Amino acid sequence: MRRAPRVHQFSRSLLVEWRKLRLPVSDETIVVAVSGGADSTALLLALHELKSAGKLFVNICVAHLDHKLRKTSAQDARWVAELCEKLGYECVVGRSKVAELARENNDNLEQAARQARYAFLERTARRKFAKYVLTAHTMDDQAETVLMRLMRGSAGAGLGGMETMRSLGKSSIQLVRPLLWARRTDTENYCRVRKTTYLTDEMNNNLGLSRVRVRQQLLPLMQSFNNRIVEAISRTATQLREDGGVLASGSNALLRQAFVTGKTGDDETPYETKAPALDVKVLANEPPALRRRALRQWIAGARGSTRRLEMVHLLAVEKLLEGTAGGRMVELPGGGRVRRVRNRLQFETEKD
Repeated sequence: MRRAPRVHQFSRSLLVEWRKLRLPVSDETIVVAVSGGADSTALLLALHELKSAGKLFVNICVAHLDHKLRKTSAQDARWVAELCEKLGYECVVGRSKVAELARENNDNLEQAARQARYAFLERTARRKFAKYVLTAHTMDDQAETVLMRLMRGSAGAGLGGMETMRSLGKSSIQLVRPLLWARRTDTENYCRVRKTTYLTDEMNNNLGLSRVRVRQQLLPLMQSFNNRIVEAISRTATQLREDGGVLASGSNALLRQAFVTGKTGDDETPYETKAPALDVKVLANEPPALRRRALRQWIAGARGSTRRLEMVHLLAVEKLLEGTAGGRMVELPGGGRVRRVRNRLQFETEKD
């Protein structure tokens, strides 16, 4: 009797996480984001191994976005397409002029690339009727993200790092990060075991990018104090996300209680309101941690995101709750402002 091939430990760990996240094992199309680097290549190879071993029966569609930031980016897209052809998977290649988008939106390249990538992944998932999109972020990526947010002054929600699963944009499509348990060395080693090369992005050595400086300068320094600093940061982020889940429940209830119904805008001003106003008295008597999270959630709902919103901005908005004077306001980065009108807070944007 022929024995089933032994599944590598990396793939077995991925399967454990798959089951923990309750992801489908059959009859679903899964979009997998593959840049060609070690992390995403390892994710694709591990999924292929699990399918070959009869552990998963999902349909895989690979998505690759050419950011047009390097002369070799078209070659990278071809490399990913050839790997998919070898493994027997469909590959959807998109293209985006990220540098132009960054200039138009006054963004840095990292932020513009991220937004373009997630927009492309969401479009691809919609076209393929996929409910899940997988990315290959690892524990190292998590540690870098937390440190970058810490240096920007993020609140507790930001310091929780990347979620294992969240909605992609405003859709019902789920963005899943099933490799947050893995180190970057794990993905590189697995690619070597599978005798598969992977691409190396020269931008990973560009010290002009903040994430690269964190990766190559800050984390090595921190490792001289704690050799397992990446694991420690990842554990802390997980704990903060768990604590945040409890606070989120309370902040949802607080927002519902604080909402002011009825007309709040002023037709004579060049601004309009796009969210219910908040009752100052309701918010002022609540614990700071709860009301700040409620304010952050309120602003995110009005703007569609928390982009560029840091703790210093939340503290400024919170200060509007003090006293009785109206007419004060806080301009927010990335668009919009919060104004106090008598005993309520209004979120305002410029009228079109």
